[in-house]
Amino acid sequence: MDTQNAKAKLLFNHATTLNLHTGNLVNRSRLKKKCPSSPSEELQDCIRATLSEWSTTTASTAGKELPSTLDCCIAQATDEITPEEREELKVSVKVFLSGSDCSSIRNAVDMACLSLGVSQLDSVIIAPPPLPEGETLTLEHLQPLWTELESLVQSLKIAAIGTSDLDKSLLEQLYNWAQVKPSSNQVNLASCCVMPPDLTAFAKEFDIQLLTHNDPKELISSTSFQEAVQESTQDQQVADWSLEWVLRYSVIVKSRGIIKSKGYLVQAKRRNL
Repeated sequence: MDTQNAKAKLLFNHATTLNLHTGNLVNRSRLKKKCPSSPSEELQDCIRATLSEWSTTTASTAGKELPSTLDCCIAQATDEITPEEREELKVSVKVFLSGSDCSSIRNAVDMACLSLGVSQLDSVIIAPPPLPEGETLTLEHLQPLWTELESLVQSLKIAAIGTSDLDKSLLEQLYNWAQVKPSSNQVNLASCCVMPPDLTAFAKEFDIQLLTHNDPKELISSTSFQEAVQESTQDQQVADWSLEWVLRYSVIVKSRGIIKSKGYLVQAKRRNL
C-alpha cells in the first residue's frame, strides 16, 4: 500500500493535467454507505473514492517516462454503451465551468463521448462559471459559451442544448439571439419554490422544457477539491491544482425511464510550475 501510494504521489507531482472519471455510480456500492447531503458532497466523495482506488492500483513507474496527463479511472467501474443498445438510451449531461475558457466545453463533451463510447450526446446543459461578488449574469457572458455549444451541435457531437438558472428576460434574450435555440432551462427550486409564471408562459410558447435542480452555484469549491485530492493521494502540493470543469452524466433507458448509469468526469490543471 505504501509503495503504491508513493507511485501515485510521484505521478501527481509530475503531472500538469488530471482527468478523472468516477465510473458508473449506480454500480459502485462502496459509495452507497451513506447518502450524500448535497451534489457537492457527492462529488467530493466520488473524487476521493476514485483517487483512493486509483492510488492503490497504479502501475509501476520504473523505467517509464512520467506522463504530464493523468487519466484516473477505475476500468471495471466504467460502463460504456454498446452500439446495439445506443438507440434505447438517452445520454444527458450538465457541464459546470470553473472559468471562462470556452474550449473547456468541447474538451468536456469529447471526454464524455470517449468515456461512454458514443459519438453524440443527446442533451447538454451548460452551467456558466460563478461570477465575482456583485456581478449579474448577462447575455454577453453567455454568448461565447453558447457559440461553442452551437458548433458542437453543428458537428453532430450534441443533439440538443440547454441552459441553467436563466430568468425569463435572459432566456428570451438568449433565444432571440441564438442560432440553435435552447431546448431546456433548469430552475433551482431552492431559490424559487414555484416556477415564475412569466418564465413558464415563455417556455410553453417556445417549446422550452423547464427542469428543476438543486445544484449550488459552485458545484465544488477549489478548497473541497484540493482536500479530496490531498486525502486520497497524500500529495502536499494540492494548492497548485485548480478545477477546469466538472461534467455530470446520466444514461437513461428511454422505454422505462430508469437510470442505467450516472457519474462524473472532472478535469483539473496544475498551476505555478
